[in-house]
Amino acid sequence: MTDHTHLLAADVAFRPAELADAPSFAATLTRNRAYMRRWEPVRSEAFYTVEGQAARLTALLADRDAGRAMPWVLADPDDRVIGAFTLSAIERGPFRNGRLGYWVAEGHAGRGLATAAVRAVCEAARDRLGLHRVEAATVTDNVPSQRVLAKAGFERTGTAPGYLHINARWRDHHLFQRLLHDDPPTG
Repeated sequence: MTDHTHLLAADVAFRPAELADAPSFAATLTRNRAYMRRWEPVRSEAFYTVEGQAARLTALLADRDAGRAMPWVLADPDDRVIGAFTLSAIERGPFRNGRLGYWVAEGHAGRGLATAAVRAVCEAARDRLGLHRVEAATVTDNVPSQRVLAKAGFERTGTAPGYLHINARWRDHHLFQRLLHDDPPTG
């Protein structure tokens, strides 16, 4: 394990995403396609391939290297991806903000893993990135994800009509934020 990897449960590690995760992402996303459909955009068939995931991860890791994103995975004891957590659209300056997106595979949902991982993302956002705020949005009927955010210290800030194109239509989303500290911006 690297210094940025830690166990969230006896059988689940939280660690940075790697390009080598592409085959595991493709397999897990394909297996969970029907389960996640109601909360995800419509994806091309290429998205579910190893090549599609390698291209997605390559772009995401380039954003990480440029300071615009931080991608993590949940991994089982065989190092297979069972969830993903990404802090994206990272902004510096007076805003010091990042957007959180995440999912957990169906067979691992309801175990508290998402809440623990969201807390870990917020800790990294505060301590490693110096961010002031993390925001997230959920489709209005995604009550399990709203519970995760509430347990991780987020507060609901409003509702955005037609916020994202999810499951083939524009969907309203509840908006959430977590303020991480009150220190002035640095660097």
